[in-house]
Amino acid sequence: MQLILAPIPIMRTKKEKELLKIYKILEEKYGKIECFLRHSNPFQLLVMAVLSAQCADSKVNAVAPAIFAKYPDAKTMAFAKFADLSGIIKPLGLFRTKTKNIIACSKILVEKYNGKIPRSMEGLTNLPGIGRKTANVILGHVFNKPGFPVDTHVQRIMKRLGLAGEKDSPEKIESFVNANLKPKYWSAFSLLLISHGRAVCKARHPECEVCEIRKICAYTHISLEID
Repeated sequence: MQLILAPIPIMRTKKEKELLKIYKILEEKYGKIECFLRHSNPFQLLVMAVLSAQCADSKVNAVAPAIFAKYPDAKTMAFAKFADLSGIIKPLGLFRTKTKNIIACSKILVEKYNGKIPRSMEGLTNLPGIGRKTANVILGHVFNKPGFPVDTHVQRIMKRLGLAGEKDSPEKIESFVNANLKPKYWSAFSLLLISHGRAVCKARHPECEVCEIRKICAYTHISLEID
């Protein structure tokens, strides 16, 4: 007689269940989301991710063609003149710092990596202008390595949901999600939260009355009590 073993039930923690519930609700609303920065190769994504700091992705997408028509790769960007590059990206804000970082970053890529993009968090965050958020974006969209980028939208929603404290850093929020949600969800979950932050859970005027996750949101409950 063949012994048939019953499947072992998957035991999920309370936090994991809550995160998965939010993930599934948002996935049903927004579907599968591609990277917001329209890029053709890893170098383009790296540059655009640096440019997106405190700037709308739509603005970066609009300026990107002019940048890469002149500087298509790290080798050409490494020799870019500060005035020329800064003139192109000036509309995106913080253009002096961004120009300096992009040129310095390109020089390191050429000298140390033969123009290629590092495949590790350590390698990426050692580059000028690249923090954990940007590194996670690159790792997830270029190398298919799980990462949970935490931008202002993600921070805001996680805090409003009561899943992060008001003073929690992006790193702490990232660690919380990484510890309580399987890696296969990380990149997509970040994109879903960003989409929800742009469409519904806005910074100044959140549209709580039409929010699909309002029933499990601490911010909504507090708002109702005040009203």
